[in-house]
Amino acid sequence: MSQDTKEIKTMKKPKVESYDIAKSDETLHLAVDLAKFIKENRLYQNIQGKEYVNVEGWQYAGSRLGILPVVEHVVNISTDEEIKYQAKVNLLDLRSQQVVGAGFAICSNREQGKKYYQEFAIASMAQTRAIGKAYRNILAWIIRAAGYEPTPVEEMDYGGNETVAKPAVPTEKKVTMKSSTNTTPVTAEEEKSTSVRYASAKQKEEIISLLNNPTITRQEKTKMLLNINRFDEERAAQAIEKLKKVIEDREDGQSAAA
Repeated sequence: MSQDTKEIKTMKKPKVESYDIAKSDETLHLAVDLAKFIKENRLYQNIQGKEYVNVEGWQYAGSRLGILPVVEHVVNISTDEEIKYQAKVNLLDLRSQQVVGAGFAICSNREQGKKYYQEFAIASMAQTRAIGKAYRNILAWIIRAAGYEPTPVEEMDYGGNETVAKPAVPTEKKVTMKSSTNTTPVTAEEEKSTSVRYASAKQKEEIISLLNNPTITRQEKTKMLLNINRFDEERAAQAIEKLKKVIEDREDGQSAAA
């Protein structure tokens, strides 16, 4: 056996920083890691003496388990007197490619502190709440084990929640913008929200796969995972190309150093 072959066999495989939700001992280790991560990044809010985790903290827990949120729909259920949106989010297990959970949520401008929110902010909050709700349905006990309340911040109805989405200056709901094929006036926010195409499940899966490359640092991985659900298709495609280039450059650098 050649020296090179011996060296290859004795090389340790890089440790994959992920957990299996089916193994209780692993998820308890995750709870310890999660408690540290949430505290260091202040991904929680204190409400009446209790600490509730932001949706970003729930997303981090899910990403460490290989469970990714996929928005199924965001539906406008508004009336003439109320801006109201409903969202549904499914949780996809990247290992099995099976849906392992789901969450529904609604947001309305009739809620406390949201009277002057723009329409896109109401739609966005419905989606954010649905993500937190979906994760809560399967991961609440892990968040509890980490020492936090098993309810996402975004579900809590309290005045301090206004920092999640800033209210806009009151404006007329209707504007003089009309589609060439539709004579019904629409708001600028409606056009903006309907034009956004969020990153697909396939794109998110590819990003997760690339982030698991050993050349990507934990800090880089965490930063992208916290923002992945804000990506539209174009931004996701750019992230994929950037990750591929970074991995290629670093692998080439390692080969040259060897």
